[in-house]
Parts: sequence; structure tokens; C-alpha cells
Amino acid sequence: MSRENGSGVGEGAEGGVPEPEQLALIRDSVRKAKVPRAKPRTWRGAAVAKELPVARVLVDKGVLHLDRYFDYAVPEELDEQAQPGVRVRVRFGAGARNVRGGRREGGGLIDGFLVERVAESDYSGPLAALAQVVSPEPVLDAELLGLARAVADRYAGSLADVLQLAIPPRHAKAEAREFPEPPAPPAAPDPGSWRRYERGPDFLAALASGGAPRAVWTALPGPEWAAEIGRAVQATLASGRGALVVVPTVRLAARVDQALRDLLGPGQHALLTADAGQQSRYQEWLAVRRGAVRAVVGTRAAMFAPVRNLGLVVIWDDGDAHHSDDNAPFPHVREVLELRTSRDKCAFLSGNWTCTVEAAQLVRSGWAAALAAPREEVRRVAPLVRTVGDHDLARDEAARAARLPSLAWEIARTALRDGPVLVQVPRRGYVPRLACQRCREPARCRQCAGPLEAREATGVLACGWCGREEGHWHCSSCGGFRLRAQVVGARRTAEELGRAFPAVPVRTSGREQVLDTVPGAPALVVSTPGAEPVAEGGYAAALLLDGWAMLGRPDLRAGEEALRRWIGASALVRPQGAGGTVVVVAEPTLRPVQALVRWDPVGHAVRELAERAELGFPPVSRMAAVSGAPEVLSAFLAGVELPADAVVLGPVPVREAVPGGGRRAGGAPVGEAWERVLIRVPPGSGAALAASLKVAQAGRMARGAAEPVRIRVDPLDIG
Repeated sequence: MSRENGSGVGEGAEGGVPEPEQLALIRDSVRKAKVPRAKPRTWRGAAVAKELPVARVLVDKGVLHLDRYFDYAVPEELDEQAQPGVRVRVRFGAGARNVRGGRREGGGLIDGFLVERVAESDYSGPLAALAQVVSPEPVLDAELLGLARAVADRYAGSLADVLQLAIPPRHAKAEAREFPEPPAPPAAPDPGSWRRYERGPDFLAALASGGAPRAVWTALPGPEWAAEIGRAVQATLASGRGALVVVPTVRLAARVDQALRDLLGPGQHALLTADAGQQSRYQEWLAVRRGAVRAVVGTRAAMFAPVRNLGLVVIWDDGDAHHSDDNAPFPHVREVLELRTSRDKCAFLSGNWTCTVEAAQLVRSGWAAALAAPREEVRRVAPLVRTVGDHDLARDEAARAARLPSLAWEIARTALRDGPVLVQVPRRGYVPRLACQRCREPARCRQCAGPLEAREATGVLACGWCGREEGHWHCSSCGGFRLRAQVVGARRTAEELGRAFPAVPVRTSGREQVLDTVPGAPALVVSTPGAEPVAEGGYAAALLLDGWAMLGRPDLRAGEEALRRWIGASALVRPQGAGGTVVVVAEPTLRPVQALVRWDPVGHAVRELAERAELGFPPVSRMAAVSGAPEVLSAFLAGVELPADAVVLGPVPVREAVPGGGRRAGGAPVGEAWERVLIRVPPGSGAALAASLKVAQAGRMARGAAEPVRIRVDPLDIG
């Protein structure tokens, strides 16, 4: 405010007493002003709580040698708020010397969880006091704590790291929201499309009656899988229990979310995905924890969702790499849900159009039962699969240059009269890798042996690792001078198809832009694996190009992964009776190709499992990958006490990360030469292996070792 006579703010007309209107404004502004937040105190000299004065706190440090509880005194002023499960802040690292009045003080403030209140501490020295209760919301109950501890022990990780994955960050506005009472249980569903499976109706009936069946479900091709999961959730809710569904991507979570809305209506379930905003994600998570909803659908972030009275856990497409967390201790959704099934005595359902070796092992061990459709039903709904091998390509040089054999050309031209055609390309990009046209030897840089690439702007050959340009390349194996695209990316394929079919629109779906759906009108849809959009009414045909590149990856799971990608794309094609056709460009005699032709993913998984058993590889055995600099890795292995039946494979060099690109967990940082060993143990010794690695890693950290050693239990890729 200002006054025309220039006197000071708040002065009265007579020069001293504020006017009544000004006093009212001052009082109102004081009420609306935010109270300054005091810094957390050390509570020097403050009285402690009369009952259960000791709080056991898990500090959020995430290092193995501090993976235990620490005791703190509970000030009387915080007695009511400091309940088990709440978030707290404590002072950590003060040392035993900084003691005043019998109370330890100093140290830096750190977040943590109050695990329990006890009457006495096992620690004989002075205790520091809780500095602050961040929120009175108990987010960590005994059930979630036990699950997190089991996951940490299985993967040789710290409890704090697991809880960071399990409990989303706090948002005050979300905690202030009032949630309604949970809705009444719905009626048991009609089996619907579950009748297509031999024991499908029995599975739903067992869920609705409160049973806990465990099944590995081989879903039929088509879009009905989301609604079938929805019916399984509805049957579980009808029994008065909760359900949890985890899918690999946000797109798939949206489909299951819509299926549940159609079956149950709004307000019956929560959607938990990592890409949701902090407030939205925490609000949905609180709705689950407080019991406002009893069903959850989400991506990997939802595997720890605190569903009350859990009756069913579902994982869709357990072979997708998105189900393996990229943060330590790298838990896998399937393993976490198996732990929840055993701990909560609930039902388990692993579903996919294909079958992983791990799922086949669950059936072989008797832990779960197979849930599949009869062969007559499979043949009725699956598309016709035709093969194109290298022999056919050799007789068709023009098609080889265009990467589109005559058979694929004819099928695409015919199918485009009736609807869209899907074209799956193994990798994205323009021309990611080049090879000799005569012998297919990869083109390598003469300086660092890195892969040569054709730059998009100029077409000049350059190394993908060191950037050195190569002007006069020739093959070191056969002396040839002509190059071919080892894998032609989605963009280049779209350009070639656009020239081949000038009157047909061409759409691409990949990393830069992933399409969710496409219309049922004629079009060419070029997609990378996993990014295939759903076509209205299904695709008229699908072309699976460069299959040899997917099968030629140097990995134990190459065949399994190629078949999973092919079936995932083929399941979007119309049934054979409606003209749906799939063409796969790969050697017809290979096992994954034959499994696709017969639409027999379970048989392929069973044969792969038998070979793994002969070799002693997972999932028949347990395995850990340990990587680090050679001298550091050697010292670590010398100090770890492995189980007596452990077998150490290696060490072998680890490929260095590409500058500016990502690297796999356990890979070598840029500029460092690392090695890796694989440690294998038979069934029954997995817990001992994880415990020994955890103890050795904790000892290194306690001694202040600066050089990292990365441990991954049950790695997805082992080369």
C-alpha cells in the first residue's frame, strides 16, 4: 500500500495507529503466508517416548555393507507419528565421538523407513534421535518388507535398492486425497473366448471359487488376449480377492486397461506405469495400498504393487526384455511374481502367444500346468506361414537386391487388395550394418575392427566405433569389393517399398514413433520388432524380412527370441480362412522357422529346454554374471567363498560400450577393458551363490574399494 501524503506503510491518519482495515489486511496476509519450515532437529535433551522408545530404521543408502537396520531414539514429540512403515529422516554418519548429554548428534540427513518400534536397542552406545517424520502415511508394511527382502536376497542386492523400485516417490497432494470405499465384488464372468482352451472354463471357475491354480497359458493369435486376462481378473475379484497384471509396455497396459473398463466399468482397478507423472502414479499406488481398488494393471513398476488379499498374479509375454529391471539388483517380473505366488498362496498365470524356456520349465517341474487350445482351434485361427530361404534368394538376384523375394512380392501385392500388410525389419535405421555381397563377411574398420556404416547424408563409409572414414574397402576374406546391407533398417525398407508400390501409403513404426493402431485400409506398415501396431480387422499379410540376421545373433536365446518376435507379428494377421498369410525370409530347415510354420512354440521351448539341461544352462541351473577390470575381477573371485558345486566359466572379454550409446548391464564402460565370468550352480544352490556374492561385494565396499564389480544374478543374455 501507499499513501498520497507519503507517510510510511501501515501508519494511521494521526501518525501512529494503523487503521482497522489495514489491521484486517495484515492479519489475513499473515494467515495466508506459508510458515517457514524448520530444519530437522537433533532433539538434544528432549525426552524420549515412554513406550517403545527405539525405532529401527532402514536408511536409504543402497550399499551392501549397510544393508541392515539402525536403531534411533524416538523423541516424545514424534511418538504418535513415528509408526512402523512411515518415511523418516535421520542423521547418519556422525561417529561415536560426537555425543552430548548421552545422545549422539551430527551427521548428514538421510531418508529412510521406520521398520519397527522396540523397547530396547541391541546397540550399547548412545543413540541418535529421529530427526523428522516425513509423512505419517505407512507405506511399508510387513508384507511388502518381506517380499522386498526376499527379492534382495535372491538377486544379491540391497533391501534399500529394492524398496526404491517398490515404493514410488512421495507426493503430498496425493496423500491428502480421500479415497472411496472399495466397490462391491463383481459377478463371476462368463467364460467367453476362454471356451476355446481345453481347460479354460475350469481355470476361471477355480479363480471364482477362491482357488489358486497356476498355469502357463499359450494364447491363440488375435486380439482377444486382453479381454481373456480381463475375465480372469473379474473371476478373481468375484471371489473377494485382488489381482495384479503386469505387461511389458505402456501400449499393452492400455489395452488391458480398456478391457477391464469394458468388463467392470470405471473405478474397479488402478493403472500403474512408470511414465505416469509423480502425483498420478503415487495417487494410484495409494489407492491400491489403502484398499480403494483391488485390481492393478501396469508395467514393470507394478510388480510390487501392495494389492490387498492378493488372489491372482498375471504376467504377459515374460520373454520381453522390458520385464527385467535395468536398476540394481535387476529383478525380473516373472521371478518376483513367482515369489509372490509362493508367499501369498495365490494363483499364477503366465500368458503369451509363444512360450519361453523358463515357462516350459515351470510346466516340466510341475509347478504350473499347461493351458492351451486344441490343434484344430490353433489351425483355425492362425495364419498360413510360408518360407523363403537362401536357395530361393540365390535364384532371384533382383529380389535379393531389393530385399523382397518374388514370393513375398506376389503375396504383398495380392494382400494389398484387401487390407494392410505388415513388414517386420529386425533393426531400425537406414543401413545399420554392411557386409561383403559375395561371402557375407561383416565389413570391419581396418583401424579398430569396428562395424562400417553408410552415413545417411553422404553415403560415405565410416566406422561406427571410432568414426574413421573408409574410402577403399575390400573384403579381407574373399577379396570382394561390393557391399550389401547386412540388415536393412525400417527407413530404407520403407523407401524401397514406396518405390515398388507407388500407389500405396507406407507407414513406419519404430523407436522414434511407435504407432498403436492403423486403419484397415490397404497400406504397407514397416515396423521393428515389438513396435507392430494393431490393424483394424487384422493384417491381410505379414512379411518377416532378414530372419537370418535375428537367428545369427551370438546369444543363447537367439532362436527363442526370433520365434517370439515372429509369432508376435504373425498373431496380428488374419486367420488362414480369411486369407491371412505370413512370409518369413529365413532358412526353412531351421528349428525356429519350422516352429513358426507349424505354429508350435511350446514344442520349440521343450526342445530348447532339453538342450539347456544337457549343457547345464539356465533355467535348469542358476547362474550369475560377474564383470569388472581384469585385476579387480581376479581379486574378487579369489576372495569369494563360492558353493562347492559352483562352476566358473571364463573369464572372457566384455565388449566396450559405443560412445554416446547405451550399454547392457554388466557391460564395460567406455574406454575400459573389462572381463566377465559366469558362475553356474545346480538347482538348490542358487541362494547360497547369491549370498556368497553379496557377502564378498559388501566386504569390498566396507574396505572402500573404488573399482566397480558388477553382479547380475540370472542374466538375460549370456552370449
